[in-house]
Amino acid sequence: MNQIVKDTADLMELLPENDQMLAYEIIKKLVLAWDPDFTKVTPAEGTRIEDAEKSMAEEGTISHKNIDWD
Repeated sequence: MNQIVKDTADLMELLPENDQMLAYEIIKKLVLAWDPDFTKVTPAEGTRIEDAEKSMAEEGTISHKNIDWD
């Protein structure tokens, strides 16, 4: 996680609960303004997606009928 994000989360934990919720709502509005449809991914998410796609291409997937769902 980015150090700025960690520092921000640490600072938010110092706030009273009502102020934490206010800060959360402000951050949520900023994220929605940046990406209203949640179509963008963070660099870490992009890496995980690439890794998963590579793994599926190289190793395939497991058939639903081969999974013990019980």
